[in-house]
Amino acid sequence: MSEQTEYDVIVIGAGPVGENVADRAVQGGLSAVIVEHQLVGGECSYWACTPSKALLRPGSVRRAALSVPGAREAVTGGVDAQAVFARRNELVADWHDDGQVGWLDGAGIDLHRGHGRLTGVRTVEVLAGDDPAGTVTLTARHAVAICTGTTATVPDIPGLAEIGVWTSREATSAQYVPDRLAVIGGGVVAAEMATVFAGLGSAVTLLLRGGLLDRLEPFAGDLVAASLESAGVTIRRGVGVARAERVAPPAGDGSPHGTVRLTLDNGETLDVDEVLAATGRSASSRGMGLQSVGLSDGSWLTVDDTMRVLDTDGSVLGDGWLYAVGDINHRVLLTHQGKYQARAAGDVIAARAKGGVVHDDPWGSHVATADHAAVPQVVFTDPEIGSVGLTAAEAQRAGLPVRVIDYQIGDVAGAALHAKGYTGQARMVVDTDREVIVGVTLVGPDVGELIHAATVAVVGEVPISRLWHAVPSYPTISEIWLRLLETYGRPT
Repeated sequence: MSEQTEYDVIVIGAGPVGENVADRAVQGGLSAVIVEHQLVGGECSYWACTPSKALLRPGSVRRAALSVPGAREAVTGGVDAQAVFARRNELVADWHDDGQVGWLDGAGIDLHRGHGRLTGVRTVEVLAGDDPAGTVTLTARHAVAICTGTTATVPDIPGLAEIGVWTSREATSAQYVPDRLAVIGGGVVAAEMATVFAGLGSAVTLLLRGGLLDRLEPFAGDLVAASLESAGVTIRRGVGVARAERVAPPAGDGSPHGTVRLTLDNGETLDVDEVLAATGRSASSRGMGLQSVGLSDGSWLTVDDTMRVLDTDGSVLGDGWLYAVGDINHRVLLTHQGKYQARAAGDVIAARAKGGVVHDDPWGSHVATADHAAVPQVVFTDPEIGSVGLTAAEAQRAGLPVRVIDYQIGDVAGAALHAKGYTGQARMVVDTDREVIVGVTLVGPDVGELIHAATVAVVGEVPISRLWHAVPSYPTISEIWLRLLETYGRPT
């Protein structure tokens, strides 16, 4: 820990977003310090992106082998759960952050470990542990950036907190496979973790009040639901949990904590060994001293396109010294989009500090324009989902004149070579006035590696007439682009 207490930029939160803000500020010639009370590297590195994909990958590889005759015959068993966990543990460095701390040192970024909270304009108090004597006050010459992300929300269901409910953290760091797992929720975490634990041998029950993955195109959730059910997952639709309680003591490796009985809101009961609550996220801003600068403690922080925090009246707070970057601003809760915001924020902080030119027009280097209508995402279920931009429903709600083009990916020659019985669907949403693509959704094995081509088309607003000259290589699944364009037709 440095003895220095005054910096150009103070960043609260050492996840990928905070790291990128600080790094870009330092590259811009400023001094920066990061304040973090947990692991440097944040949620994504230890409890989200990295461990979840490490848990998903072995099952995906096994399913891929089973889909190709010749390879299928070589698969003689299921996934080895302990080997999966061991690889996951290695990829998260056994939840040690030495490597990430070393990166900060190499980048010229100082680190203060402890809880950071605002005590006034450009002032951050850092409490290391519970001893007030360990408190350090840091001051920023130019900016403070809050990059603390989100925390899993546990629904207010009687008994749920008392049973030791899992959130995404417990699921992605689990060291054993429960015999029976209930998953509450229908979003990405619920779908991916149902995929993981079904593949590892759990009897999984997915409890849905609404739809599955219903923020995406409807066919995406339908295809994933069908795949989950074929893998043995029980999907209960239109039900919630009214009460939870532990009703039996531990009974072996599959149930080290005892049996949980869930009473559903239709009066039925469900006995399981663990319960995963995957029902949403809340802002990690409680106890951060927001009230000291006129904001609400525990709230999401609203920002402009350069990530400056806005006051309650919608104007920039103060002289624009406070930034909120990543999930905490509730624009897009995705790591890659938070890092995109962070690069823009770190650069613009440096530009403003040095009196440089600020490029804050749409698609300028100091703004996060893509947050509004060009966000890419991959959901690593079976089948995978890759999406970017607007769904058909979102485009219609935005008042755009759209035409929706659907095509079965399995009808593309490359898909038949990729896997026997390849099942998947593509959708292209076109703004017919401008003849540009505003949204693409791909569902099928390994489509995550295809979505960046769609992202370039959407962000670049590439005219349909020009896309006809982007010839996909044969025989690859990317030929889906040609089939979508043929179905749409050449613009006149």
